[in-house]
Amino acid sequence: MSDVYPLDPELLFSTLAAHHVEYVLIGALGARLYGFPRVTADADITPQSSRDNIEHLAAALRALDARVFTDGIPEGLPFDCSGATLARSEMWNLVTRAGRLDVAFRPAGTTGYDDLVQDAESFAVFGLTLQVASIDAIIRSKRAANRPKDAQDIAMLEAIRRSSR
Repeated sequence: MSDVYPLDPELLFSTLAAHHVEYVLIGALGARLYGFPRVTADADITPQSSRDNIEHLAAALRALDARVFTDGIPEGLPFDCSGATLARSEMWNLVTRAGRLDVAFRPAGTTGYDDLVQDAESFAVFGLTLQVASIDAIIRSKRAANRPKDAQDIAMLEAIRRSSR
């Protein structure tokens, strides 16, 4: 977690909303809305990939003073936060005034926004409506990513899914 910019989900989501960014919240922060207990220091989103939406995302990221995250430089590295630059990569690890933000255009185990939004759930948070990837989609992505922390997360998410049915 960056001590320079702690996670401020309200600032993050309200800025994305003010710039009309279409996205699905994924990862541990999205899973927390289903009752997942692990605390996370960042937010992960999958934006809709149309040119207009990428321009909206770029404007929101500029408003949040987004910089490229690197472990050695907590305040991040400057970059050209334009739609054209964002479209050059499928994954951006950023630090913003609202904390760490990972932008994944095609998270592991998915084909991106169109895949995730199909069964996303709506949650009212901070007076906004967020589209959050389904528990099944989060589990699918964590299985595909196959990181050491994911096995425990998957077990917990499967227990949450069973208890909610």
